[in-house]
Amino acid sequence: MSLILDDFNPLRTTTDMPNIFICFTFLLAAFTTGCFGQVPKVRGGTINQFANFPSKYVTARNVDVWLPPYYEAHHTYPIIYMQDGKSLFDSTITWNNQEWGVDETMTSLLHQEKVNECIVVGIWNSGATRRAEYFPQKAFDLLSPTQQNSFYLARNGDRPILEGKVQSDNYLKFIVEELKPFIDSTYHVHSDAQNTFVAGSSYGALLSLYAICEYPTVFGKAACLSTHWTGIYTTTENPIPEAILAYLEVKLPDPKNHHIYFDYGSQTLDTLYKSIQQRADRLMKSKGYTSKNWATKEFIGDDHSEKSWAKRLYIPFTFLLGIKD
Repeated sequence: MSLILDDFNPLRTTTDMPNIFICFTFLLAAFTTGCFGQVPKVRGGTINQFANFPSKYVTARNVDVWLPPYYEAHHTYPIIYMQDGKSLFDSTITWNNQEWGVDETMTSLLHQEKVNECIVVGIWNSGATRRAEYFPQKAFDLLSPTQQNSFYLARNGDRPILEGKVQSDNYLKFIVEELKPFIDSTYHVHSDAQNTFVAGSSYGALLSLYAICEYPTVFGKAACLSTHWTGIYTTTENPIPEAILAYLEVKLPDPKNHHIYFDYGSQTLDTLYKSIQQRADRLMKSKGYTSKNWATKEFIGDDHSEKSWAKRLYIPFTFLLGIKD
């Protein structure tokens, strides 16, 4: 892939061991987001950060690439593209001082020989326009003009829930047409769908589900934690879940070669999800998904937070990467 850029900064690295990946310079766009100096610190493996990764489809953003301990350039790895990348590795740089603990969980699972080695790509969100980039665009298109307008007017405190036009199709183009080719050419990864996964939570879970539906030949597995089926923060007179389920009715990928994981808690925002998730589960069954390629799990007592997702992250990671007996 050829990227036409204006500026450059060196690849920045943090690690708990000498970095065995040969560093090289990466051209950067002139657009700045004020993210410099926020390279996550990890307790296992290595982080390579590409600051302000450019795109013709969405605003530039940081991309963190986590390499497993003892990454070897001659070995070929499966890969997970994860949303909300800033929250994955280091609580000292997050807005709420919480993190997923991706590096700790993955390193522990590797030491226990419960999963295959992989590379994790953490894609930072855009900030204010995060939800507009993550909400499934073709499900949004199924809403009536009045319903769409109401969605745009819905607020989270003193701010709109959707800041800017829904643009998840462009966000997926960024991943598939720009970021993935760069990762495939830079690191030793399997580029096929059976080794390319996508994961996220809340709105990021919606996006991950949308990704495997829109690009079934690119992504073979998806992990969706605390999927924010409601779009807004109520189930009362809310047409959004119906639109998402109608989209899935048509677009769920073939269960013969795709795997999808869902979960949800029982506290805070997750209290909204159970009944909708149960409808999604019935749809999954009707489309031929079974326990061999699909899981939905409820976690009583878990709330809608990175702390809860970190506590159970070993389960979706094992679903995506588990070593078969």
